[in-house]
Amino acid sequence: MSSEPLGILLISGTHERAHYAFVLAAGAAALGRRVVLFATNEGCRALCTDWSALQEPGRDAAVRARGVAGIGELRDAAVELGVRLMACEAGVRLDAIAPEQLMPGVQVVGVATFLEACAGGQMLSL
Repeated sequence: MSSEPLGILLISGTHERAHYAFVLAAGAAALGRRVVLFATNEGCRALCTDWSALQEPGRDAAVRARGVAGIGELRDAAVELGVRLMACEAGVRLDAIAPEQLMPGVQVVGVATFLEACAGGQMLSL
C-alpha cells in the first residue's frame, strides 16, 4: 500500500468520466490511500449537490440497473472514506456555479493548492 497521495484531476463534464473519477477515488481511499479529487471546467458539475448538469446524466440509471454503483453512491462512499474534494476556483467561475450549489465540504481552491496536496504522489487526469 502506497502512502503517497493520489490526485485525480477531473476536467470533463461527462457522466462517464465523472463516474470513473469517483470509482478511482473511493477505491483508492478504501485501500488506505490519501486521495484528492480536483474538478475544474465542466468537471465541477460533478461536485454540485445536483450533478444532473453533467453530460448524459441519464446514463446513471443504466449503470445502476446493471448493478454498478451510481454517482450518488460513489460520492457518498468517497466522502465517508475521507476523499478530499476540491473545485477549481476558475472552473467554478467559468461555469457560473454558486458556492451553495456545491456539495458540503467541497473546497473552492486554486490549482496550486491541488498540486501542493498531491506533492510527491501520483496524479490521474480524466
